[in-house]
Amino acid sequence: MDFGIFTFGELTRDATGNARTAAQRIDETIRLAKLADEAGLDVIGLGEHHRHDFAFSAPEIVLAGIARETKNIRLTTAVTVLSTADPARVFEQFATLDTISGGRAEILAGRGVFPESFPLFGYDPANYDALFEDKFELLLQMRDAAAVSEHPTVTWPAADAANSGQRAHHALHDAAIAPRPIQEHLPIWRGVGGTPASFVRAGQAGVPLFLALLSGHHHFERLVQLYRTAGTQAGHAASSLKVGTGSHFFAARTSQEARDTFYPHYAAYIEQNMPRPAGSFPRENFEAWAGPGGGLLVGSPAQITERILATHEALGTSRFMAQVGLGTLPFAETAASVELLATEIVPAVRKAIGEE
Repeated sequence: MDFGIFTFGELTRDATGNARTAAQRIDETIRLAKLADEAGLDVIGLGEHHRHDFAFSAPEIVLAGIARETKNIRLTTAVTVLSTADPARVFEQFATLDTISGGRAEILAGRGVFPESFPLFGYDPANYDALFEDKFELLLQMRDAAAVSEHPTVTWPAADAANSGQRAHHALHDAAIAPRPIQEHLPIWRGVGGTPASFVRAGQAGVPLFLALLSGHHHFERLVQLYRTAGTQAGHAASSLKVGTGSHFFAARTSQEARDTFYPHYAAYIEQNMPRPAGSFPRENFEAWAGPGGGLLVGSPAQITERILATHEALGTSRFMAQVGLGTLPFAETAASVELLATEIVPAVRKAIGEE
């Protein structure tokens, strides 16, 4: 099991109406990545959004900056919005990141939650599903080509009578894909939501899946089983059918300290990013979300360890990523929380599952 952090680079406004600038948030993210790397965490992920209230519209560029400041931590997205991207460009960008980082790049591809990239890049949201599936298939084909050839090329069919014009990408014939990544198989994960079809397709493709636990893990047990069943029926080894989860996260020495510190910052995050009217996320809602059946991981290291282990037991997870930097929380508080994850929570989880 590996562990990491991810952030969307939110530019949430504080009580006075001020927000961090994109430059400040990117600088903090690089500093946080260095801290995570030095503390021994395994992976960092950056989200992709095309809005004024987020810092990362080009996460692969920020990851390249992180690559030069770190030594071991793996570098991924959370997620690459593949429906509105060119898979050839995505693969080449991450193959380049792989060479910069010495073989540490990964891609977490998903449909995305916010719709702003569709009009920005000239796509129809009505084609949301078909765009992603077609482009994801092509992305995997590029990965496989790079795994077997020093000079990979890809041939991709155009629309024809069999698919009634539904191909999202133009035809390619022996198109060069360069550079070749350092890793033989550039890791590609699939981000999923709550639809059974997404879990089944991830299993059929034999790729690891990642899901954000905004509610408790019990909502996903049947869906994860669908994923594994589809994967084994398609002939994929059980070892390739990995499950990763992510949760909103804040740790402090005691549960009371964690909740008292985090609540006002998290309330600002919820009200601005959902969005909701000011004052519409009362403390009792926060406490319910942070309770045993919720998806919010806020508390002491012991409490959070217990919650991660419960999810691991229920879903058979092989990755946990903490979503950090939420709301208006000061950088020092976020950094202290990440240190607790690395120095207390991760060792406790690994010991409990027999990996220490």
